[in-house]
Amino acid sequence: MTPAEKLAALREHMKEKNLDVWLVPTDDPHLSEYVPEAYKRREFLTGFKGSAGTAVVTADEAFLWTDSRYWNEASLQLDATWWTLKKAGLPSTPTIPKWMAQESKKKTLFNIGLDPFVHPASFPKEIKTALEEEEGVEEPDRIQIKTITTNLVDLIWNQRPAVPTSPWRIHPLEYAGMTWQNKVTKVRLAMKEKKATMAVFSTLDDVAYLFNLRCQGDIDTCPVGIAYATVTMDTVTLYVHEDKMKASPAEVHQQLQGVVMQPYDSIVEAVQQHVETTEKAKVWLDASRANYALTLVIPEKSLLDAQNAITPMKGVKNRAELEGMREAHIVDGVAMAKFIAWLQKTLKERSVSEVEIDQVLTGYRAEQKGFNEVSFPTIAGVGSNAAIIHYRATEGSDILKYLDTTQPILIDSGGQYSYGTTDVTRTWHFGTPTAEFVDAYTRVLKGNIGLDQMIFPENVPGFVLDVYARQALWQVGKDYGHGTGHGVGAALNVHEGPHSISPRFANKEGLKKGMIVSNEPGYYEDGNFGIRIENLLELRYVKPELNDEFEKEQLREPSLDDKNQDDASSDEKKFLHFQSLTMIPIQKNLIDVSLMTESELDWLDSYHAKVWENVSPRLTEGTPEYQWLKTSCEKIDRNVH
Repeated sequence: MTPAEKLAALREHMKEKNLDVWLVPTDDPHLSEYVPEAYKRREFLTGFKGSAGTAVVTADEAFLWTDSRYWNEASLQLDATWWTLKKAGLPSTPTIPKWMAQESKKKTLFNIGLDPFVHPASFPKEIKTALEEEEGVEEPDRIQIKTITTNLVDLIWNQRPAVPTSPWRIHPLEYAGMTWQNKVTKVRLAMKEKKATMAVFSTLDDVAYLFNLRCQGDIDTCPVGIAYATVTMDTVTLYVHEDKMKASPAEVHQQLQGVVMQPYDSIVEAVQQHVETTEKAKVWLDASRANYALTLVIPEKSLLDAQNAITPMKGVKNRAELEGMREAHIVDGVAMAKFIAWLQKTLKERSVSEVEIDQVLTGYRAEQKGFNEVSFPTIAGVGSNAAIIHYRATEGSDILKYLDTTQPILIDSGGQYSYGTTDVTRTWHFGTPTAEFVDAYTRVLKGNIGLDQMIFPENVPGFVLDVYARQALWQVGKDYGHGTGHGVGAALNVHEGPHSISPRFANKEGLKKGMIVSNEPGYYEDGNFGIRIENLLELRYVKPELNDEFEKEQLREPSLDDKNQDDASSDEKKFLHFQSLTMIPIQKNLIDVSLMTESELDWLDSYHAKVWENVSPRLTEGTPEYQWLKTSCEKIDRNVH
C-alpha cells in the first residue's frame, strides 16, 4: 500500500468510529523501546523507522512527532506529500496533548481514539492537564477519549506479522547473583511497606529480571520475552503465551516451579478480579511504565501509582552482575581490536561500506564466548551520515556511504553476552582530519573526561552532572541535542532506568553505588560530520571498604521479617566516583593537545594503561590486533600541536 492508500483506509475506519484523531505510538503493550515486528504499527503507517515517535492522524492531516535524535532521519523517510514532521522539544512545537487541546476548539464534539494497550496509563492524565491549561480548570464534556482495543492500524495491515513466542532460556545464578525466590521476597517486603496487595510488572525487562529468564527472538537486540507478571503475598503469576512455554526447555519449567502460569491475554481480567475479590485491594504499578488498559480496571482508591519494586533492584547491580559486565567489556575490547586492525588494513586496499562495517564488527563480536546478538542496531555513519544520531545503514539506501581515508566514521555498537551488555561509541578518522573536526573532537573528549572525573555525593540526580560533559562545547557556542547518559541492564536492555544524566530536570532519580551509566557527549553538524565518544561507567564508593560492605549486604538472604532500612538515616555522607567499564582505546591523533589540561592527559594515559592491562592478555602477541592495541594504548605525545 502507498502512504496515501494507508491513510485513506485508516480514515475510513476512523469515520466509522466517529473519531477526530487516531493516535499511533511506537509502543507495544509493554511500552518497549524496541518492539516486535507485529507491533511496528507506526513504522508501517508512516515509513519512519526510528525507535521513538508518535503518529497523529486526523480526517485531513497526518503528523509525526519525534525528538531531536530523529529529526534528520524522519525528514528523509517520511513522504512529505502526506506527512508533516513535528519536531518535539522545540519551543514552537506543542506536545501532542497540548496540540489536541488546541485542535478541540475547532469542533463542537472532539473524539480522541486510542488503543489502551499501547499507551502508558499516564497518557490520559496528560491530555486532561493540557486541556485544563488551555481552557481553564473546567474540562468540557465535548472532548472524549475513546478506547478501542481492536487497533485500527491492524484492520488495514493485511500481512501483519504474528506476535513472537520464542523460547525462554535460564539466566544462570552465577550471572544473576540472586534467585528469583529472593527477588520475590524483596518485592513482598516493599509491598508490605506500601500496604500493597498486588504488584503488577508490565515491562519486559522487569519480568525477565524477576524470574532470571532471558529470551532471544521476541525483540531484536533485547534478551526479553513477551509476558506480564504479578506478585501477591501468597502467589507469583506469569502471564505468557502457551506456545512460548511449550517451546522452552525443561530446565525453564523446572526453574519456574512454584510460579502460576496463566494465559498472556488474561492479565487485565486477573487484575480486575483481584480488585473485586480482595478486601482493601491496593494494586501497585508504575503508571508511566504500564499500559492504560491495566489501569482502566483499577478504581482510583485501589491504585498505587509509584515506581515499582523491581526498578531500583534492577538498576543497582549486585556483585555477580558487575563481574559479568566487566567481563563483557573486556571481550568487547578484544572484538574491537580485531575489527579496527582489519579495517585499517582493508582501507589501504579499498573503501568499505557502512553495511560491511556493521557485518564485520558483529562477526568479531560473535567470536567471543557467550555472545548472543548485538545490543542494538549498529550505527555506522560515514561523514555526514554520522550527524544522523540514530542512523542505520541499509543495503540499497540512497544515502549509503563508503568509508575511505578522506572521511571520519562514527560507530556506535554493542553486544549482548550471556553475562553482560555493552554499548560503546568511537569516532575514527584514518586519514587527515580538518582543523574544525579536531577541535570539535577534542571538546567532546574533554566533556567525556570531565564527567568521568567527577566525585559527588550519593543520591545526586544525574542532571546535576550533565553540565560537566558540555562545558568545553559551550565555551565555543556548541552543544548536542541528546542526553549524556542512560542506564544499562546487566545482560538485559541496553537502555534501562531509573537513572540518567541529562539536562532535563524531570528525572530526579539519585545516582547510587552499583548503577551503570553511559557517558556519551557528542557534536553534530548536519551535512558534514558527527562525533560521539561513549564509555559505560560503573558507580562505586570512593572509600573501598564501603563497596565491600554494600555488596555483602546485597548477598544477604532476605526475609519478610526484615525492616526497611533507609540509607539516608546514616550520619556519614557517602561519595561516589566513576570506574570505566569500556575497554576500547580513544584515537589519540584526533586530539588537539593544546586544548587539553595536564589532568585530562593524565586521565587519557591512565585509561589506556587500564585498557592494555585488561585486553592485551586476551590477544596473541605479534598479531595485527595486538600491535594496534599496543600502539593505541601508548602514552600520548604531549608536545604535538
